[in-house]
Amino acid sequence: MNTWFTSDHHFGHTNIIEYANRPFDNIDQMDETLIDVWNNVVDSWDTVYHLGDFTLGKKSNKYFYALRGNIKILVNPWHHDRRWIYNTYPPKVELCQPIVILEKPHVTVLCHYPFAEWDRKHYGSWHLHGHSHGNYTGEGKILDVGVDNAYRLFKEFRPFSLQDIIKIMEKKDDRRNSYYS
Repeated sequence: MNTWFTSDHHFGHTNIIEYANRPFDNIDQMDETLIDVWNNVVDSWDTVYHLGDFTLGKKSNKYFYALRGNIKILVNPWHHDRRWIYNTYPPKVELCQPIVILEKPHVTVLCHYPFAEWDRKHYGSWHLHGHSHGNYTGEGKILDVGVDNAYRLFKEFRPFSLQDIIKIMEKKDDRRNSYYS
C-alpha cells in the first residue's frame, strides 16, 4: 500500500487549461489524461490525499468512481469545492478538514493553501499544499503537490508518491528555519 499526495485537478473546469497553461485541446482530453495518469500509478488499495480543487462542477462522483485508491480529500467549502461537497460520495472517499497534520512517517502539514509558517516548521516538519499551480516555492520544507507542479517536475500530471516527497525534502535546506542554526 502506497501513499500519494496531489491537488488542483480542476476536473470539468474548462478555463483551467488556459489559466495553468495545460497542454490540452479541450476539457474531455484533460479529464481523460488526468484520470489515466492517476490510475497508472495509484493502485486500488493505495491512499491518496487530495488537497483541494478537485472539480469545479457538481459531478464529482463521475471522477471519484473513475479513480483508483482511497481518496482523503481536504475540502474548502469557501472555494471551488463548495459546488460538490454536499453530494454523496462512494465509500472510498473521505472528506477531511481543510488542514490535516500527519505525524508519520514525518510530521507533515497538509492544506490547499501554502503557508509561510506551519506547525513545527523550525523543527523540520514538512508542508504540502496546492493552489499555486507550481508558482509558489516558499522557504523551508514546503512543496506544491498540485498536478501542474508535478508536470513541471516529472512531465506527467500525476500524484506525488511519498517516496517522491522524501527525495525532494531531503534536498531542501531548512537550516535557516531552525532556532538552532
